[in-house]
Amino acid sequence: MRHFGHIAPAAKDGLFFQQPCEFDRDSPAPLLSAALGATLYSPATRPRLADDIVKLAGRGVVSMVLCLEDSIDDSEVAGAEENLVRQFADLDARATTLPLLFIRVREPEQITDLVGRLGPSVRLLSGFVLPKFTYERGLPFLDALTKAEASAGRRLFAMPVLESPELLHLETRTDTLRGIADLVTAHRDRVLALRLGVTDFCSAYGLRRSPDMTAYDVGIVAHVIADVVNVLGRADGTGFTVTGPVWEYFPRQERMFKPQLRSSPFQQNRAESLRTALIAHDLDGLLREIDLDRANGLLGKTCIHPSHVAPVHALSVVSHEEYSDARDILRPESNGGGVLRSAYTNKMNEVKPHRAWAERTLLRAEVFGVAREDIGFVDLLAACLAE
Repeated sequence: MRHFGHIAPAAKDGLFFQQPCEFDRDSPAPLLSAALGATLYSPATRPRLADDIVKLAGRGVVSMVLCLEDSIDDSEVAGAEENLVRQFADLDARATTLPLLFIRVREPEQITDLVGRLGPSVRLLSGFVLPKFTYERGLPFLDALTKAEASAGRRLFAMPVLESPELLHLETRTDTLRGIADLVTAHRDRVLALRLGVTDFCSAYGLRRSPDMTAYDVGIVAHVIADVVNVLGRADGTGFTVTGPVWEYFPRQERMFKPQLRSSPFQQNRAESLRTALIAHDLDGLLREIDLDRANGLLGKTCIHPSHVAPVHALSVVSHEEYSDARDILRPESNGGGVLRSAYTNKMNEVKPHRAWAERTLLRAEVFGVAREDIGFVDLLAACLAE
């Protein structure tokens, strides 16, 4: 699979200076963690789940979580497990490209049980999402994953969800983060990414952000995100990919504030109707939050509606300017440091302080591609939505 693989080749040639690379569930973990993109959640109870997965793959979805936890009622768990086993068998019989598939479980025992029940179709599974992850709760999940890997005879990743009250509450946050860091570091080879459960953060204080506000406008949430990145998202080789929080709105809501989406990029591209559609579906707030995710050290995003996938992926493409700066910073002859003038003559590139940024940018460029010099996110988004 590859990002934007659903766009016609001729259209992609006009959009990309460097095309996104191909990858699959057996690709190296650093590449896969960067390639997750918009990870779409779906309840495991859906009766036509296999058909949904195939259809969504054809629309550009490259990673999905099939949920046995908060998205379904407690009474539905057993039926949802049976449904997953049937749907995986259905998918295994089809010769088609599928997204990276993960199962979000409730209890550690579900991991080993489901791997056994999936049989040969376990080859389609990339791993498990582990809820309310702390050191104490996470250890049994990772032990179960180790056993499941041995049983399945293949690599299975973990994606812990950081959403527990202990992480949110100030008096326990430092110790909780330290415990999580110790545990995921000990299991680094199987931890693909860390996911943020911002809905649970808000729930602990009876909060819910409106579509006019991003997660970063909610002070208590912004502080937790900053602390998570501080401890677990470092660029010194000890950090992990931390993904952006879910955007939970998709229908039109009554607006309190003016739209956050500037009109000029759309006017320049004669795409005013696209801007209108994005605002009508409250996606201007999503675009703003994606931008803030990147600025705060997050990559990829949890999504609960297919309409969110294209904006996440369009804004993940590396611009020609970013790519030019990153390549200049990482030139072998620049190893000694120093300051370079950007090829775009609008900024300085300081070799040593900007090196980690440049390395991350080139990894993102590998999986999401590099836009042509005259191509912006409006062009990319329009191309995604046209398919």
